Amino acid sequence: MFHWLEKHPFFFAVGVFVVIAFAGLVEILPNFAQQSRPVIGTAPYSTLELAGRHVYIKNSCNACHSQLIRPFKSETDRYGHYSLSGEYAYDRPFLWGSKRTGPDLMRVGNYRTTDWHENHMKDPASVVPGSIMPAYTWMYENTADIETAYAEQLTIAQFFAVPYNKAVPMKDGSKLVVKMGKSVTEANALALEEAKVIVADMKDQDVKDKVAKGEIPEIVALIAYLNSLK
Repeated sequence: MFHWLEKHPFFFAVGVFVVIAFAGLVEILPNFAQQSRPVIGTAPYSTLELAGRHVYIKNSCNACHSQLIRPFKSETDRYGHYSLSGEYAYDRPFLWGSKRTGPDLMRVGNYRTTDWHENHMKDPASVVPGSIMPAYTWMYENTADIETAYAEQLTIAQFFAVPYNKAVPMKDGSKLVVKMGKSVTEANALALEEAKVIVADMKDQDVKDKVAKGEIPEIVALIAYLNSLK
């Protein structure tokens, strides 16, 4: 049979294509199965959380931190339940990472608080002795890009049917509605409302003053994003 295929390159090419296509389907089709749908308790990112995610990506946090807990006891003991595919339903792009210079952040919202992040981002070594992570002091000065986050919300809601303004089931049986503004002005108002909740647990007076004036520093958006990782 193989000698015949070698003498007929067209059929050999067809055979190779069929094998590769089948292997591709085996990899792709499971992603459309029920277990790949959003798991209960997974909600879309709010405008402020998306802005924080952009800050996370812009500063290459994913270069040193993964967001993927593997199903090994050593990892689940430290970070919590291993990651499920449905938990990434609203992640575009995925931020799994490939290196852990720092710890995994998949469920950092379960065990780190707002004030911890505030101090850690300003002076990592004072919070984690021996840390080689640099300080990100500019995040306390730079303003979060809410407009770009809102633009992403509009895009993913339209093209990926992300359920904004709809009830999403949570693990405790309740329903959560993540609001998306009808305009940039409303999106800014929603983000500012959420930011005020974040800064209530912060100590940096300059950050508090900025939010009071209607400005949202990048550090507030980043903390909102990190707090959402559970």
